[in-house]
Amino acid sequence: MTGSELHRSVVVGIDGSEIAVRTAEWAVDEAVSRNVPLRLVYVTKVTHPSFEEYEQEMKTAEAALRAAQSAVEALGQPVKVETVIEPGLPGVTLVTESRDADLLCVGSVGIGRYARAVLGSTATEVAEHALCPVVIIRTARNRPESDINWVVVTLNDLPENAEVVEQALREASLRKAPVLAVAVQSRGNDHELERRVDELRRRHPDLHVYPVATDDDIAHFLEDNDERVQLTVIGPPDVGELARIVGPHGHPLFRHAESSVLVVR
Repeated sequence: MTGSELHRSVVVGIDGSEIAVRTAEWAVDEAVSRNVPLRLVYVTKVTHPSFEEYEQEMKTAEAALRAAQSAVEALGQPVKVETVIEPGLPGVTLVTESRDADLLCVGSVGIGRYARAVLGSTATEVAEHALCPVVIIRTARNRPESDINWVVVTLNDLPENAEVVEQALREASLRKAPVLAVAVQSRGNDHELERRVDELRRRHPDLHVYPVATDDDIAHFLEDNDERVQLTVIGPPDVGELARIVGPHGHPLFRHAESSVLVVR
């Protein structure tokens, strides 16, 4: 085992918000399945006008990390938790953390009209620049267990799509969820879609994979359909659609404001 493998982890950005705590809880299964630590990172300002302000921010950081760690430990999962306080800019610091991470998880504030307002500037920056897969978490508490809660992935002919699909199937298996395989294609090509989905079913007989054909992109598909989605898995070419996929909380045009997004790299 190399030195870099010894330090692999699932990294979670912590900022004292409720969504950050939920993100840490969501990431537990990821760390356990990979047999790596869960690394909770709080980013502070580099400089402070006074020692009192520095001391206050450190107390705030420590409290936020304790709250997240307590929530994780309450789940009773066999996961090692590391807590780290780093000075710097949140986006830049988390991108640096991604160099040695299996997965980077951040919460989305989900307010406003434009991409950085919808996702939050930190979420946008890490989605665009991280060196490992990134999950933007937007998940609700107390969701009824009886609801069908899809993992959605796009099927296309791009070279990187095979890895995107495999990551989606891994998440579906981990979270015991059905998969909606959405193919953007012209009409009359249903046979090829069925062939690809049958191949996925043969390789993953424990999963329920359902094909859907659309003549639009994944963001439009989600906007136009009512299925409850817990996770949408995309590749780097679709990062520009993140704001539309996530959507602002409570907005009548966005039915998937509780969906998280995994960007595969």
